[in-house]
Amino acid sequence: MTSATIVILMFVLFIILLFLQVPIALCIGFASLFYVGLAPTLSMMQVCTSMFTAVDSFPLMAVPLFILCGAIIDGGGLGKRLIDFASAFVGHKTGGYAMVTVVTCAFFGAISGSALATVAAIGGIMLPVMVEAGYDKKFALGLCATAGCLGIIIPPSIPMVMYASATEVSIGTLFMAGFGPGLLITAVLCLIAFYYCRKNGYTGNGGKFELKNVAKGFKNAIGALLIPIIILGGIYGGIFTPTEAAGVACVYSLFASIVLYREFNFQKFVKAFSESATTTGTVLLVCATATVFGKVLTMAQVPSMLVSLCNGLTDSPYVLLLILNILLLIVGMFMDTTAAIVILAPMLYPIIIAYGIDPIHFGLVMVLNMAIGLCTPPVGSNLFVASSIGNVRFSTVTKAVIPFVAGLLFCLLVVTYVPIISLALPKLFGMM
Repeated sequence: MTSATIVILMFVLFIILLFLQVPIALCIGFASLFYVGLAPTLSMMQVCTSMFTAVDSFPLMAVPLFILCGAIIDGGGLGKRLIDFASAFVGHKTGGYAMVTVVTCAFFGAISGSALATVAAIGGIMLPVMVEAGYDKKFALGLCATAGCLGIIIPPSIPMVMYASATEVSIGTLFMAGFGPGLLITAVLCLIAFYYCRKNGYTGNGGKFELKNVAKGFKNAIGALLIPIIILGGIYGGIFTPTEAAGVACVYSLFASIVLYREFNFQKFVKAFSESATTTGTVLLVCATATVFGKVLTMAQVPSMLVSLCNGLTDSPYVLLLILNILLLIVGMFMDTTAAIVILAPMLYPIIIAYGIDPIHFGLVMVLNMAIGLCTPPVGSNLFVASSIGNVRFSTVTKAVIPFVAGLLFCLLVVTYVPIISLALPKLFGMM
């Protein structure tokens, strides 16, 4: 049996296991072992060594720390303060609560680095507020689900850490590049929400813009707003590495939740650490098995074949980006974000380099594709969280996100073909 045939059978097995809803780490692991068994180019000792080496990484230590930081923030009352602060800016406008939801998700994304945590925290607070104010529940759920994507686009971002680890690009540069696309998506979602609310007569909160309300909101939220300043300021100021920044963020978020806001009790402490441990175990197991999978593909010369295939299809980087976007959107609909990035980033890296595409720019394109995948069925994790919060069917939320996903697709095209949106800040600060 030829190596190409074994690779094809390996992918068939992977897809079958995926549709049988086998955990993604096991799908990757079984598929890799299938190849190793039929084409023994790797020994089991090498497989085990590769898995251990994959998670024995200093930059990768940032992932469990950011996960823990997000869990602490979720239970520490920081979300409510951010909502009050955002409400002071846009709460008085037509569709004020809708725009407060989007802006707060942007703020919360700059703290948690997780889309699911953003949907759960902000959606759980804003949904009853919006419904009580007369907003359509389906609209509110659709908005919460899509705005939660900002959690992995505005830095710090766990998927960005995974991409940087897989391709060995600078995490700090990737974080800086996330601000442009994040602000673009925030603006587009606010415009869509404003149009819908104006069409349906959803007014603001009845107040008006006053600097004293902004100052009051800022005072109450300063403890939460300091977290991204500490993380990003420390990284770009050369005070500590991204991994060390994640550790500092955990310590400070504990301090803010316990001392400043006094909403983090022992039960929430146990829950945060328990959930973080479970999530971290899942993520690192995916990383370990995906590394073996990548090694298998490299030995089977799959990346080289992909480069040759792309060269045969087109010599235009613009057409290539369109092809890769379609591929990533499809993958994002079926695969976990972490697994997709860890598997595909090393495979696609030599292709984009061959076509002269900046890896930092492509990193943002890839993360944005995965963010859209969180809002599209059948896997759509954000949709499941939103349906759980609203106690409605999954299909109900799926229909509600359609106009917002259209907005995200527009942003994807803009970010893809106008790279300066991602690269302007890194170039401005001399990081490229």
